Amino acid sequence: MYIRRILVAIALLGAIAGFVFVYFVYNTVFMPNTAFENDQAYVYVKSDDNFNDVKEQLTPLLKNVETFTKVAERKGYINNIKAGKYSIKKEMNNNEIINSLRSKNIPVDISFNNQETIANLAGRIATQIEADSLDLLESFTDQTFLDSAKFDQETALAMYVPNSYEFFWNTSAEGFRDRMLKEYKRFWTETRLNKAKAIGLKPLEVVTLASIVHEETVKVDERPRVAGVYINRLKKKMALQADPTVIYALKKEANDFDKVIKRVLYKDLELDSPYNTYKYVGLPPGPIAMPDISAIDAVLNHEKHNFLYFVADIENFGYHKFAKTLSQHNANKQAYVRWLNSQKVMR
Repeated sequence: MYIRRILVAIALLGAIAGFVFVYFVYNTVFMPNTAFENDQAYVYVKSDDNFNDVKEQLTPLLKNVETFTKVAERKGYINNIKAGKYSIKKEMNNNEIINSLRSKNIPVDISFNNQETIANLAGRIATQIEADSLDLLESFTDQTFLDSAKFDQETALAMYVPNSYEFFWNTSAEGFRDRMLKEYKRFWTETRLNKAKAIGLKPLEVVTLASIVHEETVKVDERPRVAGVYINRLKKKMALQADPTVIYALKKEANDFDKVIKRVLYKDLELDSPYNTYKYVGLPPGPIAMPDISAIDAVLNHEKHNFLYFVADIENFGYHKFAKTLSQHNANKQAYVRWLNSQKVMR
């Protein structure tokens, strides 16, 4: 009888210990451990982060950091940190959190447009992925890369076709740049290449002209007509005489691309710069801004007409008045200059 009581006691103690152990495991591994009210929160793990860095980000998101740490140790996550963007959903337990951090890197949508310089582009991308702006700029302007990709310092911006792209947040500067070269080649389909050839321009020249068209008019429906004017001028070997190229030249000369120039003066037309299309015939050395796809396609599908001139239309703001002769253009221009003077737009 005594032995039987001992065995029963041992069994009870074992059951209690087992219950405690199961409760401990359940509480540590499977109980929800999130402390936020939103549906989910995001954690950004950098390429050189260690477990303490990750834990620091997670601390305000978790009810119990200690139990998370124990499970992380048990599952080997502490020594197997992976960079990326990760989602922690409300009511996740420690096991689910670690599984997410270990294998569910979330892609991010990256978008960019209207960047005036390659440095501006680097700054824009740096706000969307882990790579910083200096690393991005260095990779964008690396001479070895540019030589192999058949670009140079003046045309480097042309490689980046503005759009929305999916990347992993921890993409490196070189990884981003190399992917964009592939996207550039993909953009230049056989159809687009044939259209460029038909108007006597190479893809880089199309982008350069498109950047001028882009800067001349914000009206997408007018861009094919503006492009047609410049195509006509190129065919006649006339100077493009595009004000946006002079503005770019002035900014480049001053090394100040934040400078606002609303009016081109006659003295500006004397600036000796290859970007001054009043002084030099033909296209400038490279794009003066990042043209969007509508501007590129406007050049490839330019309107066929006999216009050689255009000036802002003060009766229909945003659009332009087009002319076939210089006398017509001068009349249109005088009306525009009078309006500028009336508005006291001096620079």
